[in-house]
Amino acid sequence: MLTNLLKMTDRQNEIIKKSITLIAEKGIQGLTIKNLAKSINVTEPALYRHFENKTAILLAILDSFKNLMSNNKEIILLNDKTAIEKIHFIFNKYFERFSENPEFVSVIFSDEIFKNDKKLSEKIARLINKNEDLFCSIIKNGQEKNEIRSDIDSKHIAIMILGALRLLVKKWELSSYRFNLKVEGNNLFNSIKIIVSNNI
Repeated sequence: MLTNLLKMTDRQNEIIKKSITLIAEKGIQGLTIKNLAKSINVTEPALYRHFENKTAILLAILDSFKNLMSNNKEIILLNDKTAIEKIHFIFNKYFERFSENPEFVSVIFSDEIFKNDKKLSEKIARLINKNEDLFCSIIKNGQEKNEIRSDIDSKHIAIMILGALRLLVKKWELSSYRFNLKVEGNNLFNSIKIIVSNNI
């Protein structure tokens, strides 16, 4: 379950969690200050004392997701695992976190939420770029050690991996979470492993 992900007040965390639930249930149109205030039984002016507007709430949600997905980058990059093992670790982390917090999928993978607000689009772009940079770093290291094929640019491999991950999670959401995301995620990783591993 989603618990205190940010160093905020209990009320702010309650607002964030309820906002995620509203988006998951009703889409971004359902996230209004009026609906949000009603759902947590406070007045609209009282809610504004915690967040100045809806954009501020959505930015806080993205920070929550960033914190939730924290994967100890330095440990992953510096430990003695192979590049394939590191990628597998991150894959498992994503699918575990989404399985535990499916409501996040409706927020993080919704272009509708971010496309019309510069602050939000820049924030989500930074998250995407950070993930891509992490994968690229791991892949480049794997290529240098002949663990990962080097005839494909590391950035392109990273994009393929992240794109496959995103598509599987989105299909899981559209199926109303009917299949086991962690099991299918592991199957997907095994196929990616075959494609990107250096068989020389």
